[in-house]
Amino acid sequence: MGRPTTSAPLPKDTKVLSIGVHPRALDYSRMPAGIDEAAFTARVEAGNAALRESGFDVVACLIDTSADHAEATVREYLGRHAFGLAMIGGGVRMMPENTLLFERLLNVLTEAAPGIRLCFNTAPENTVEALRRWIRA
Repeated sequence: MGRPTTSAPLPKDTKVLSIGVHPRALDYSRMPAGIDEAAFTARVEAGNAALRESGFDVVACLIDTSADHAEATVREYLGRHAFGLAMIGGGVRMMPENTLLFERLLNVLTEAAPGIRLCFNTAPENTVEALRRWIRA
């Protein structure tokens, strides 16, 4: 009898917590030309629609960039459901000014939801692919 590994796929009905920085909390002066709050909000909404169409059981959790506020928000969501997978968006991970925020979220997730798996996207458009890496089709 083998021990389960962290690379084993999760069942299709796994509940996913999708954590991302709320579009109003981003600094668009650091973004590529053409990316503003309205454009990014539209991308997030399209990404969420793609998740729904793909059949994933996803709960969107939009946070601000305050580590204290974000931690409280994520703890609140974790108290509502048992999540098997958490997806942390690029707005948290890919911006150097959000390093502390990213650290706090990782620690909250592993403390409050032992055994939770983590996955990462690089843009709202590839969240479905990030989930497919971990959830059995």
